Amino acid sequence: MNDINVGQKIQEYRKKKGLNIRQLADLVVVTPSLLSQIERGIANPSIHTLKLIAKVLEVPVFNFFLEQENTKNLIVRSNHRKKMILPESEHLSYELLSPDLNGAIEYALMKLTPGTQSSEALMEHLGEEAAFILEGEVQLYLNDEIHILSKGDSVRIPPHIKHKWKNTFDQNVVVIFAVTPPSF
Repeated sequence: MNDINVGQKIQEYRKKKGLNIRQLADLVVVTPSLLSQIERGIANPSIHTLKLIAKVLEVPVFNFFLEQENTKNLIVRSNHRKKMILPESEHLSYELLSPDLNGAIEYALMKLTPGTQSSEALMEHLGEEAAFILEGEVQLYLNDEIHILSKGDSVRIPPHIKHKWKNTFDQNVVVIFAVTPPSF
């Protein structure tokens, strides 16, 4: 594990809040000199001072100890996507376009061959979904309504709206969608 510069993290969050050192020091009830030394790594804050700083900056204390994310883990190469092919239909597949499900949003790709659908019954989930038709035409069931979407069309599906995708056409359908929170 690399050394984590708590002072640098405090400085980053302070600047995001638009506070200068004196303003934060006044709100935390420490001297600007001490806060400056903490930010430069010359002095170590007490747990009590860290809690006060976190409260004023409106971040959990543990955020000061998080390592910066390795940017290599943020990229998904097309030949390394996580894929899910459902046992009941080898003609329906999902590919996770996000690196994982740890973020606040999931980004995925769905492929439907002619005559297939995303599910037998209409499904719903807690989160919101947005989708873009990359290829083909598809029927989108939204509650009791059926809509035909074509290449270039998009849709937002609010939470708890029952829906499913059905390819009744003679060409493959590719849909890119985002869901929050992740539920792949």
